Amino acid sequence: MKNKIISAYEENKTAFGQGFRDGIPIALGYFAVAFALGVAARSAGLSPLQGFFASILCLASAGEYAGFTVIAAAAPLYEMAVITLVVNARYLLMSTAISQKLSCDLHPLHRLGVAYFITDEIFAIETRQKGNLNPWYTYGAGAAAAPMWAAGTALGILVGNLMPVRLVSALSVALFGMFLAVIIPPARKDRVILILVIVSFAASFAFSKIPYLMNLSSGNRIILLTVLLSASAAILFPHQPEEEESMDGEVEGS
Repeated sequence: MKNKIISAYEENKTAFGQGFRDGIPIALGYFAVAFALGVAARSAGLSPLQGFFASILCLASAGEYAGFTVIAAAAPLYEMAVITLVVNARYLLMSTAISQKLSCDLHPLHRLGVAYFITDEIFAIETRQKGNLNPWYTYGAGAAAAPMWAAGTALGILVGNLMPVRLVSALSVALFGMFLAVIIPPARKDRVILILVIVSFAASFAFSKIPYLMNLSSGNRIILLTVLLSASAAILFPHQPEEEESMDGEVEGS
């Protein structure tokens, strides 16, 4: 019994260390992006401490940016709740996928811990792990990445308060560069995604000019556009599972 405990401890320790090492490059990238996010949080009136806790409790750049936009617009709380849910909906799918890599007898608290640390980048390194995912691997990656994400946001707010307004505005562009880095690679590979990106830009501009729709708050317009465009894309261009695609390729090749 004692040997099993020692063995489990060593296994978890190794997994944590591996996760921490894999999380260091993610942490460095998070710090740079979070700094720009902090500039946006400063514009919304958040203090460095508020920005730190906002980021440590919500490890999502798009979700936080949407939340800060709602705060800056002095919109009601229900709007913030809905827009955050919509923008972060992809994490529901990621959590479902990762749950299939967890051991069936894993304690629910560990499942909650793994779910908390799911981000796009941590999800990517988790999927590369062979066999069942050790939750301590996720904790290691999160221990490296999450504090840098929160610290970057707080520092962005702090430095943003000390910098000239023009320089702050220039740094705010970095956040939009992050979103472009997210959408351009898949848009180059998939024509459907490229068309949807163009349509989303055009629809967003049209919604800001069309009577009645232009009177909606920016948060409600984002919610409406996200739901309409994503639902339409799912209906018109359903994505085939990878297994089906590979089987189709084998049949055609034969």
